[in-house]
Amino acid sequence: MDLTQLLSDDRGVSPVIGVILMVAITVILAAVIGTFVLGLGSNVGNNAPSATFDYQYNDWGTDSEGLNITDQGGDAIDKSTLTVTVGDDTIYNDSSPNNTTSNLKTSSSWSSDDQITAGDTLSAWAATDAAVFGNNEDVQIVWQSSGGSSSIISQSTTPQ
Repeated sequence: MDLTQLLSDDRGVSPVIGVILMVAITVILAAVIGTFVLGLGSNVGNNAPSATFDYQYNDWGTDSEGLNITDQGGDAIDKSTLTVTVGDDTIYNDSSPNNTTSNLKTSSSWSSDDQITAGDTLSAWAATDAAVFGNNEDVQIVWQSSGGSSSIISQSTTPQ
């Protein structure tokens, strides 16, 4: 057996490299197509901010019931991107900061800035002689991205 002939013989190398390249291309194409089919590619850049909120329910179930929502920290959030709801009632929306419930009063804004940061509070309280909200209703802070998607960034439930 001639050792120099064995080292210079490369007849089987080309088909092996070709198969490896074809498998690699197939895997990469499957990953790219799968990402867009599953919708993962459309969520890039629309990440909801992260913040912690404290909910205080005052005199709940009485004619002077109130709700204070305080930002405890996290990302600064543009006021124009938030909506706050209790059940089916919107109690804050930057385009209409006072509310859509006629027997409810709210503060006009979270703060004097365009950003909601730690320490800012939104207050809502009853303006009539009857309790405004029901028991066990969802309180939600919803963030709306510029791309049109929305996320619930915080929620709580009213007391019983």
